[in-house]
Amino acid sequence: MKLQTGVDIIELDRIASALERWGQRFLSRIYTEHEISFSRGRIPQLAGRFAAKEAMMKALGTGRYGVSWREIGVERERGQAPQIVLTGRALARSLSMNLGQISISISHSRDYAVAIVVCASYEDSNESRN
Repeated sequence: MKLQTGVDIIELDRIASALERWGQRFLSRIYTEHEISFSRGRIPQLAGRFAAKEAMMKALGTGRYGVSWREIGVERERGQAPQIVLTGRALARSLSMNLGQISISISHSRDYAVAIVVCASYEDSNESRN
């Protein structure tokens, strides 16, 4: 088993500025409907999800240009930890890498949001993918 990791940190002011300048266009370009609904315009939640998407892109080894922002979703049900949901090219890339479990942690302070993603990559595709 091999681990793939990604980490990202972003200033909350940067997300606030983008939201103020671009509004719904910014939200629709970056976030899934679930993320928009969950965040309800709250900057720390939006910034945390932005950082999580960047961290996942790094774990996939694609950078910002290999997959779409909306192909990486961060979903969280009340009382549960957030989870990454991949679609499109992000999902295809994860399958080609034999990624199994994806673990994510998001945190924010007054000025910053940070996220880390850790993925288990199975070198033998016959191994369990739990």
